[in-house]
Amino acid sequence: MSAREARLSEHGRGALADWLTLTKPRIGSFIFIAALIGAALASGAEVPWARACEAAFYVTCAAAAGSAINQVYERETDRRMLRTCERPIAAGRIRVRDAILFGGTLAVVGVAGTALRFNLLAALLVCATLFAYVAVYTPLKRVSTLNTVVGALPGASPPLLGYVALAGSTGRWAWALFALIFVWQFPHFLAIAWIYREDYARAGLRMLPSVPGGLGVASRSAFVYSLVLIPVALVPAVCGDASPLYGLGVLVASLAYAAAAMQFAWRENMRNARLVLYVSLVYLPLVLGLALFDPVARGLTVFAHG
Repeated sequence: MSAREARLSEHGRGALADWLTLTKPRIGSFIFIAALIGAALASGAEVPWARACEAAFYVTCAAAAGSAINQVYERETDRRMLRTCERPIAAGRIRVRDAILFGGTLAVVGVAGTALRFNLLAALLVCATLFAYVAVYTPLKRVSTLNTVVGALPGASPPLLGYVALAGSTGRWAWALFALIFVWQFPHFLAIAWIYREDYARAGLRMLPSVPGGLGVASRSAFVYSLVLIPVALVPAVCGDASPLYGLGVLVASLAYAAAAMQFAWRENMRNARLVLYVSLVYLPLVLGLALFDPVARGLTVFAHG
């Protein structure tokens, strides 16, 4: 390969990476898995995995659209933050017009695909989730610390969307996972906001740790939410929708999450903020896995829809 060909190949890989960055692939991976688990729980013992993956794909496309449009809207604030200044739109490697077309295409694929291949209710929920993220949460970040509460709504939606796509309606497990992820997000994002508080303050974004008097409140709030998560996570086991093994697993995981958040509240520093973040990243896949493989959960779903 010549030097010119090598440069062209490297440029092509860089351009592809930039377009992939617009979709926030790490978040997209979580969204796909969460939607897939929601779809699986709606299907009972015999999961049509191809259909479940297809539903998760459309949900992920809509989420990727929101990520791309979010980066268009926040390109100026992204330039002021050390952790986001190299994002492709903020750095000028992708034009705003192209990013809007890219995001719009993904949105059409996500919403239309869900409507045509699954059902109208799921498509409407996908559309509402995308609207809440782009048109409400994103601009609210510059106005109020309540943006975290608003943003947690679309953030909690993937399993609900996957469930409705396969079942055609909501169900107890759909709402249980929605509630669990909704509450789980607060310690997680408050820890992130604390770690990057100077960046958020520089960009003018209203995150709790970056506003006057918000530092101590942020860690204490994270601890309170971690305590709320314990009964929320146990609801399926208490109501008989999951086995005692699920209940024991989520109890141990939730107590570990609360212990990390308590340590952060007791001593607010970088080490403890990162501890909350790391525990949160282990907690959610563990609990979702317990739900997916729980025999009572899968049996209940069969009974409810069969």
